[in-house]
Amino acid sequence: MILVYFILLVFLQLSSNSAANENFENYVGCDMPKSDVDLVEFPLNLEYLEAEFFLWGSLGFGLDKFAPELADSGPPPIGAQIAKLSPLIRDVITQFGFQEVGHLRAIKDTITGFPRLLLNLSRESFVTVMDDAFGHPLKPPFDAYANDINYLLASYVIPYVGLTGYVGANPKLQSSTAKRLVAGLLGVESGQDAVLTELHYERGRGKVEPYGITVAELTNRISKLRNKLGRHGIKDKGLNVNRK
Repeated sequence: MILVYFILLVFLQLSSNSAANENFENYVGCDMPKSDVDLVEFPLNLEYLEAEFFLWGSLGFGLDKFAPELADSGPPPIGAQIAKLSPLIRDVITQFGFQEVGHLRAIKDTITGFPRLLLNLSRESFVTVMDDAFGHPLKPPFDAYANDINYLLASYVIPYVGLTGYVGANPKLQSSTAKRLVAGLLGVESGQDAVLTELHYERGRGKVEPYGITVAELTNRISKLRNKLGRHGIKDKGLNVNRK
């Protein structure tokens, strides 16, 4: 559910279901049944988003310069920009971007996939998520690109969406090819989420300015939003986990 929610927030348009309805003859020679192809193809939306967000945030450019063949002539993202990051955080996010390029290659080497869709990576798209986490509009609006803490908080939403999507898809996969691919992707998304959690933990008592709330409090609010969207059980905990 959270995967669908976030994709609906950041995608301005989808390609008239062309990927879903594509002739299955394109997958001749692949041992994956059509149901596996669909389950692997859907997260390609998120992998495009992650690659563009991390590359633009750290380097100031995206797939069109770094790996144009993976964008496959899809439209460039709207509102993407370089973030004001310290050298350490910039390097971490750059590594994340490189990993996401690898994810795109791994998926598109396995299935045909589809060109990059139109992404909205503007500050306004992240405002919607953070306002939902707070339960009311923030004033001034949240700026994901303003500094280390804001960018890390915006990033905190993204790998988690990927890993929960892969966890949800995994039991439904039938072929060994799809299972091997998803297991590899899931491991890296989980690692990214762990790194982001550690970076937040180090800054947990610091304030998110100018809102007068700590990093730990805001990550807990994001986790509550994740659980609300996940609907069934506790999907996530923030930085502070109480004993019971």
